[in-house]
Amino acid sequence: MPLDIRELPAPLDAELAEKLRTVDFPTLGHYLEEGFCDPLLQRMAGTAKLVGRAVTVRITATDSTMLHHAAGIVGPGDVVVVDCGGDRRHAPLGEVVVNALASRGAAGAVVDGLCTDIDALREVGLPVFAYGRTPLTTKLHGIADGSLCAPVSCGGVPVSAGDLVLGDANGLIIAPAERLAAVIDEALADDAEEPALVAELWDGKPLGSLTGATESLHRLR
Repeated sequence: MPLDIRELPAPLDAELAEKLRTVDFPTLGHYLEEGFCDPLLQRMAGTAKLVGRAVTVRITATDSTMLHHAAGIVGPGDVVVVDCGGDRRHAPLGEVVVNALASRGAAGAVVDGLCTDIDALREVGLPVFAYGRTPLTTKLHGIADGSLCAPVSCGGVPVSAGDLVLGDANGLIIAPAERLAAVIDEALADDAEEPALVAELWDGKPLGSLTGATESLHRLR
């Protein structure tokens, strides 16, 4: 495929981003089915909750030229999402790229493949998600193939530039802002009610009675 370089997406909606930083991400799993990345794609570095806009990058298996370009133009709140074309041998993301991202205020990085320099990445502290680690790295071949801010795939999820990237120790969600905006208020309300529910469990009340599951089974019988 030829080079495909597009404009950066629109900025994050500040109000929605703040709500997403507050919500417990697994609560969103009560309302959504789409957008959940392969559970093997896990956080390798960083401890902070990740909320940011996707800046999508597609590279070839061995050439990270496009990623180096992207790392120099991202800004605060951006999450670089790297599609490696299915490669699981080479690491395009290591100490230098992650420092470049962090120095520009990026929120994190997600690679649909591997990372390297794991000790250095953990020292930087930027949230980095990958399938694993390897000392075998990509090179700067300058191959005329790759894209910036074009649609990609990551963790089995289609990703467009400007989608919202949510990540924590449980895994990753990548979805359009409007889809998340449609469920965020209900999810926050659920989070607010959960402490009272847990307290009732410790008071001896059955979970099925509190959630209505037991009544549903009675009706089904």
